[in-house]
Amino acid sequence: MAFEPRSTVYTSTSRGPSNGGTSLSGALLMLLAWGIEVLLGWPDAFFKRIRHPVVWIGALISILDRVLNRSSWSHRLRYVAGGMTALCALAVTGASAMLIAYVLPNTVWGMALEAAIASSLLASRSLYTHVAAVATRLVTGDLASARQAVAKIVGRDPDQLDEAGIARASLESLAENLSDGVVAPLFWGVIGGLPGLAAYKTINTLDSMIGHRNDTYSAFGGFAARLDDLANLIPARLTAFFIATSNLSAQAFRVAWRDARHHRSPNAGWPEAALAGVLDIRLSGPRAYADHISPEPWLNADARDPDAVDIAKGLRVCLRALGLAAAVLGMLTFGGFLWS
Repeated sequence: MAFEPRSTVYTSTSRGPSNGGTSLSGALLMLLAWGIEVLLGWPDAFFKRIRHPVVWIGALISILDRVLNRSSWSHRLRYVAGGMTALCALAVTGASAMLIAYVLPNTVWGMALEAAIASSLLASRSLYTHVAAVATRLVTGDLASARQAVAKIVGRDPDQLDEAGIARASLESLAENLSDGVVAPLFWGVIGGLPGLAAYKTINTLDSMIGHRNDTYSAFGGFAARLDDLANLIPARLTAFFIATSNLSAQAFRVAWRDARHHRSPNAGWPEAALAGVLDIRLSGPRAYADHISPEPWLNADARDPDAVDIAKGLRVCLRALGLAAAVLGMLTFGGFLWS
């Protein structure tokens, strides 16, 4: 399999042995994929018939989890087994993505199909829809429905959330998933094309499934959690930059620089703190889960609690951030064409 770089932007695998050497840049692939995802999302008809690539990845991880996560093993052995699980999942998904990118014909339709496949690994449309659903219910004062809506995007116990708690949970999920579900996949797709995008999505899925701090996964999921931290190191800070810059908010920069490092996550605090700074609200803080209360520090602690209106404002803030990200992608694509 031959890789032929044409520009400073990553160039994906050439399609087939006799395609004349042309290929699709990572930036252009992500721009096309993102456009498809925004317009169409992942159609229900596809989900009903073939499910979703993340579901396939999750099924593979579940099988490896059942086989290799043994409670009778030592902490070190379970950590190694978890590392093997992560590497195996990455090998399968990465190789599959490389094969797809290689065998697709070097035609407009081949490029469109690759972009369509890549679009399934982005989540801007679904993120907006789920957060907007919380805002719609909360603004009418329907706390019961708002709790049901927010339970779809956060892991904490929704029955213990008041209006401010629901708004905080929604905005924190919006900021974190803006990074994990949109900016980070785009970032790794630009660098590594479809294989890079698939690898990132696998890392992110591993973290969500086994990267937990509990007796079952603290050892087995340790490697996956550290890998996810590393994969999101740059994208999380890039997301905070997009939020602050696109909204011309010096306060967002100040809050992110001051408070992000206090967050439980080395990465999620950056976009969350930036969003808190733009909206002049406080986020994070103590949160209730089904079996415990986590004493998290506040981001922008001296500000007010958010409400339903702030969720709508937060969506507009993040749309502007994504607009800036799209502009950067466009410039990378144009620059790649000039360089090639």
